[in-house]
Amino acid sequence: MTLRLEGLGLPVAEHCIVVSVDQQKLWHFHGVGCQTYVVSTARAGVGCVQDSQQTPAGLHQVCEKIGADAIPGMVFKARQPTGKLASEWTTPEDNLITSRILWLDGLEAGRNQGTDAEGRVVDTRRRYVYIHGTNQSAKLGQPNSHGCVLLSDSDVIRLFELVPVGTPVLIRD
Repeated sequence: MTLRLEGLGLPVAEHCIVVSVDQQKLWHFHGVGCQTYVVSTARAGVGCVQDSQQTPAGLHQVCEKIGADAIPGMVFKARQPTGKLASEWTTPEDNLITSRILWLDGLEAGRNQGTDAEGRVVDTRRRYVYIHGTNQSAKLGQPNSHGCVLLSDSDVIRLFELVPVGTPVLIRD
């Protein structure tokens, strides 16, 4: 696994996540094992500028895990559980944040952290980009988010339980 991580430009770690925008897949590498998940990334493609609604490329890390005790399907607003499940949501919204949140922090200054050379905010954490569950699991496998990486509720819960804060995440296009 060490050679695979180094070949991708990732630090050697017990856990590592790689998201492929073009394949709409996420791989969780751990030890000698690897799980593959189907995801949805941004409809607007890849980019790091604030308000672009694009999925940020480059090296990130899981900086915070939110929702450990939430009921599967719980809807979150501003990272707080609403007390309602997606099935109970009365206003039809796309891409509800459900079940669990893995908040991402960019690690590349000027690319996905801080501001770029033109002074634009390109900060993944300040853009509130997450790996999270979605109420639209039927659309997984195709771009369907506003910048986040979407997983089914069962998959995001499984991933949440396995990866620690600090896990490297590489998002490639």
